Amino acid sequence: TRRGTDDDAKKNEWGFVGEIKKTWFSADRKKEMLEMVEGAQRQGVSMRQSCKMLIIQRRRVLRWGEHQREGQGLANGRPGPERAPHRLLPVEREQVLALARREEYADCSHRILTVLAWEQKIVWVSFSTTYRILREAGLMTGRCHYHRHNGHSLPPTRRALTGPNQRWCWDISYLPTYERGIYLYLYLLLDEYSRKALAWRISWQQTMQEARELLDDGMRAENILDLPEDQRPEVFNDRGRQMKAKPIQRMLEDMKMPQRFARPRTPNDNPFIEASFSTVKRDPEYPGRFRDLEEGYGYFNPYLTWYNQEHYHSGIDYVTPDQAHRGLLDQIVAQRQEQRLAQCQRRREVNLKGIEVLR
Repeated sequence: TRRGTDDDAKKNEWGFVGEIKKTWFSADRKKEMLEMVEGAQRQGVSMRQSCKMLIIQRRRVLRWGEHQREGQGLANGRPGPERAPHRLLPVEREQVLALARREEYADCSHRILTVLAWEQKIVWVSFSTTYRILREAGLMTGRCHYHRHNGHSLPPTRRALTGPNQRWCWDISYLPTYERGIYLYLYLLLDEYSRKALAWRISWQQTMQEARELLDDGMRAENILDLPEDQRPEVFNDRGRQMKAKPIQRMLEDMKMPQRFARPRTPNDNPFIEASFSTVKRDPEYPGRFRDLEEGYGYFNPYLTWYNQEHYHSGIDYVTPDQAHRGLLDQIVAQRQEQRLAQCQRRREVNLKGIEVLR
């Protein structure tokens, strides 16, 4: 090293440069430091001065000396308490397992089970806690039908939504029948903020007339014409011939509702409606095939009522679409958070009381 550099000058006896922080020492190294500080004290050098020269924090040396005097040893221990004071209570674990084993919830994911426990006021636990309990009990294997995402989809650029009826999306999905090559068609109109199914219909044909009636049903259900023109929702759809039909475009122009189109061959540009169709067709009770319109309406009438009023939607903090559409999302989420914090405090009190009793 050239003269004038102080790299070696700053190194202490243990090979460290500068102040010793965030460094764990072995028990033997701690003992050496304590002996050096104690030896300096016998020569009239205070502990504060010794620590300053060694460039080590005084409180660390004090803590090591206290551990040595109490016979705890100088080995590095795991930081924090041995058992968390807010750890899960045994009765709560049993409540989660009892809920998961109920037959009517056999197809529910761990997140939906958690929300069900909140709503039924059974137990207040987090998603990760429910997952851990079910995994330990061997109940996390294939609770529902799903397909893995490819991880390459990119969401389209959209302005942020602050409430319902700011942007709608709609599409048409095939419903297979028992005849090869013959399908029924499900028309679905969705509010992107609340994910509520605003209107729907089933038909034997894909036509502009059916699409127009779908939009008309949604506008009448939400009283869109009573809104100022600058507050009416924009409509997002694909580039099918029904969506690009001139009567549909003129209808939306007359209603002052901007129409937005997805890019060609890019279903991820209209993700909310696609996700809704996926939810519909992955339901355990979905029949897969329909004989006629009557059978189709017989299934979708109760299903979409359940979807709007009882389905805890993962995209809207696990409230129902109807609750989100009525502006209750923030209130419900805040109430759940208060309940979780209160339950966490209760666990602390119970667990700490148990520790005191044992002592």
